[in-house]
Amino acid sequence: MSANTISLNRNTDQLPQDGRPVWLFGYGSLIYKAGFDYIETRPATIQGWKRRFWQGSHDHRGTPDSPGRVATLIADARACCTGLAYRVTPDVFEQLDVREKNGYLRLIRSLRLDDGSDVEGLVYIATEDNAAWLGPASEAAIARHVAASEGPSGPNSEYVLELAEALRAMGVDDPHVYAIERHLRAVLDGDNKPAYSYSQSPET
Repeated sequence: MSANTISLNRNTDQLPQDGRPVWLFGYGSLIYKAGFDYIETRPATIQGWKRRFWQGSHDHRGTPDSPGRVATLIADARACCTGLAYRVTPDVFEQLDVREKNGYLRLIRSLRLDDGSDVEGLVYIATEDNAAWLGPASEAAIARHVAASEGPSGPNSEYVLELAEALRAMGVDDPHVYAIERHLRAVLDGDNKPAYSYSQSPET
């Protein structure tokens, strides 16, 4: 699948034609940097998915030649991912489809809001068949990759640190994110920012 998913996402019938609000689930940068108008926001979970830094970013936190790493959701029946649900009007997706164009498909999934109610919502997920996919790596390797990456939206490290801080403020336990944050701070504090090679094994 092409890394650019704008046309794929816009050629769906997910959005109400009458302008009724819908729920949107955010689990990465949408948590700490919404950047769009919304009616309300509430903590929410999505069952059967886990947050992982396995997606490449050629357009925001990296470049086509040296992509950064950003979060996606990975299916895992035993997992549960906590994020924020935004109630938005359909016109918001004109902007979001562009923001999430680098490999993310807009999908309908069941969300559980903080009051225990279940609702259908939209969520952007990058799967392993997209061209920007980087795949699994150790948290230490991901941190080194992140420390060396930067794109039009800023340093890749900013994405990790801002997300970790936001999750911590929400009281979310996410060992994967916090482990990357810990390794990343060690690299940055040590002032030995690596010259990461995109071609090197992600497991090194």
